Amino acid sequence: MAAAEAAAGPGAAPAQEGAELSAVIGATVPTGFELTAAAEVQEKLGSASSVSRDRGKIYFEVPARSLPQVHRLRSVDNLFVVVQEFKDYQFKEKKEDALKDLEDLVKKLPWTSPLKVWELNNSLKKKKTKRKKHNVQSAASKEKLPEDGEEEGTGRDDASQQEDCAQSAAGIEPASGQDTERTQEAASRNGEEEEEDGQSDAKEEVQAGSGSETKADDGQTSDGGAKVLKFRVTCNRAGDKHSFTSNDAARDFGGAVQEHFQWKADMTNFDVEVLLNIHNNEVVVGIALTEESLHRRNITHFGPTTLRSTLAYGMLRLCDPQPTDIIVDPMCGTGAIPIEGATEWPSCYHIAGDNNPQAVKRAANNICSLLKKNENKESSTSLGIPLDIIQWDICNLPLRTGSVDIIVTDMPFGKRIGSKKKNWDLYPACLMEMGRICTPGTGRAALLTQDKKCFAKALSRMGHIWRKGQTVWVNVGGLHAAVYLLKRTWERAEEKRSFW
Repeated sequence: MAAAEAAAGPGAAPAQEGAELSAVIGATVPTGFELTAAAEVQEKLGSASSVSRDRGKIYFEVPARSLPQVHRLRSVDNLFVVVQEFKDYQFKEKKEDALKDLEDLVKKLPWTSPLKVWELNNSLKKKKTKRKKHNVQSAASKEKLPEDGEEEGTGRDDASQQEDCAQSAAGIEPASGQDTERTQEAASRNGEEEEEDGQSDAKEEVQAGSGSETKADDGQTSDGGAKVLKFRVTCNRAGDKHSFTSNDAARDFGGAVQEHFQWKADMTNFDVEVLLNIHNNEVVVGIALTEESLHRRNITHFGPTTLRSTLAYGMLRLCDPQPTDIIVDPMCGTGAIPIEGATEWPSCYHIAGDNNPQAVKRAANNICSLLKKNENKESSTSLGIPLDIIQWDICNLPLRTGSVDIIVTDMPFGKRIGSKKKNWDLYPACLMEMGRICTPGTGRAALLTQDKKCFAKALSRMGHIWRKGQTVWVNVGGLHAAVYLLKRTWERAEEKRSFW
């Protein structure tokens, strides 16, 4: 019970020990941008990162006192503290034996320090919530803050490949076969969670509850009078050589966690989310530090294809913006890229535009929300952001030839907006006009598209003004897409007309 008391005791005052406490932090990032995220961690926290074999995750060690800076990273979606990592975990062939090993693992794991980090993280979140409530009350406007935004088509977890994900409240003691059967029955009644990644051939996302969860929930406090923590286990499994499903693993591992700590099982109103990540033979046990993805930070007005802020940051960082650079997003949609750019690179000037008036209106509203958010921040001296929004025609931009340093944009995929057929005419015209406004020799562009065949053809026609550099393969809402980093050649682009 000593471990349970250390975990559940609210009076442990972990903040005082935070100076000496260190933690291995796991972060989910947009797939393909693992090295970009690692570079940001090195730059801002001075910590080296290791990239997981499971795409979309990085790990780095920091002092616990650096948690506020960790939460301010721009390239990470979700954060968790690592309890223990097993790089070559040997699973038994029989399902029962493999699951029994996972159950037994709970008692052997070093929970104490990670739970202290979780407590410290909780105390930071409470302070932030108090500040937010104060700011909302003092604000004259009824405009919702960006944290309240819900992005269409995205779940809490990062899009990842071949993943089998289950969440289990595990409100049982896994002692008998009858209990296990009841858990499986309850699991079959629960609905699937929102799915973001369509890469997997056979991916399941289920929530596994428990037939005897009510019994575990009866008591609100432990024998010692301290509040009993509520928890759930989330299992993400990838690989085809396991004899069990993620639902099986979450249920049995969660049952062992409950037995070990005497916590209560709760699928929705949980205090602690224990993570069990299994990728082939790589097993990582962690405790979640974020309740919702950090990419939901800038956008309050969403469109049909709103880009994640973390992906926008990765694209901008690929272009290595320098002070005084002029950065343009000619197809800005709701403004995710220019808003992220203006927030992180305020010494550059950002111009956003779109041909759709509704998109321009949404982007303008998002900019207004960001300005209000900045005004509400304590001790903020910011008077504005270096960003303008314009309605224009992408093929006829009102910008001087050679006046732009960087172009970063999310091009139409031809699915929710436009069509594949239209892209065959649109892409070459876009590349030509972008080439005209971009500075010869030093200009660069990061362009995101899922219509790779059409883009490759268009680029081959524009080879005299654009040279393809790096290609980053990414997952956007389940679609296989690519970010192309282009360099502007010294060749003069055609000027169709004079603008001034």
